[in-house]
Amino acid sequence: MTASFLLIVQIILVVMIIIAVLLQKSSSIGLGAYSGSNDSVFGAKGPSSFLAKTTFTIGFLFVVNTIALGYMYASAATESVVDNMIESTDVQAPSAATPAPAQSETTPPK
Repeated sequence: MTASFLLIVQIILVVMIIIAVLLQKSSSIGLGAYSGSNDSVFGAKGPSSFLAKTTFTIGFLFVVNTIALGYMYASAATESVVDNMIESTDVQAPSAATPAPAQSETTPPK
């Protein structure tokens, strides 16, 4: 349950960090050109400082989540499904086998 929740969080963090990186201004501008005029929303410096802090925060959460997932999967790898099996059966072992009747040496085989 917890590992699957952390895996979903990991996927969400990946998508968020991709969006944060693509929105940052670069030499080719990237997808930041499609965001419109964000100077009034983020202040006079523009979105660069805000997006840099957001990218760092999401990156840090991504690393922490990755370490937590690695620890959980490593601890789960020491367990086996066979360790949790319950060995209760209703099958009884056969009693001592009765020997087959021996052929008498006097009667010739057919």
